[in-house]
Amino acid sequence: MLTAIIDYDSGNLHSAQKAFERMAREAQAGEVVVTSDADVVARADRIVLPGDGAFPACKAALFAVDGVAEAMREAVVSKGRPFLGICVGMQMLASRGHEYETVAGLDWIGGDIRPIAPQDPALKVPHMGWNDLVVRGAHPVLDGIKTGDHAYFVHSYQFEVAEPAERLAHCDYGAEITAIVGRGNIIGTQFHPEKSQSAGLRLISNFLRWAP
Repeated sequence: MLTAIIDYDSGNLHSAQKAFERMAREAQAGEVVVTSDADVVARADRIVLPGDGAFPACKAALFAVDGVAEAMREAVVSKGRPFLGICVGMQMLASRGHEYETVAGLDWIGGDIRPIAPQDPALKVPHMGWNDLVVRGAHPVLDGIKTGDHAYFVHSYQFEVAEPAERLAHCDYGAEITAIVGRGNIIGTQFHPEKSQSAGLRLISNFLRWAP
């Protein structure tokens, strides 16, 4: 089994790599590689798309890596391999992003990426730090993760999901903020599971064993 974490210069992948390698060893889930090689992505059994920064820049950077976006789409959409998007990697699942400009997303989960606008003026943007998850429904990747578990967020934009059933969890930050989305073989987290201690490591372990 091979899990590919896609490297497209979207931020420091060291902590994500270490967390996935650790949980792969514990779950006996095979090899984890960080790669920008389209051939490796094409043959991976699971694909992880991280992302830090602005939506337009991350989308452009991903599609600038020769063949990787195409290999990812073939593996995930055509062949149904498990996919996890993290932070902006989750946001790129949306139909559109509206950060500085309107940019088309992958449109794998319908919705729009829009600014966080908390109703309480005391709440600052970006939304940064620990927040409690509110789990809305069952999912194999969320096994053992419950409402009240903590996750670590760093973001200024949020995923407004078109189909409510595809929002699997949210957190409260002056309003409900999407925390986890999912459909079919695709799941995404707005928070960083590799920085979210026990709940995050549990989610990674579940993903590495997930067979949708």
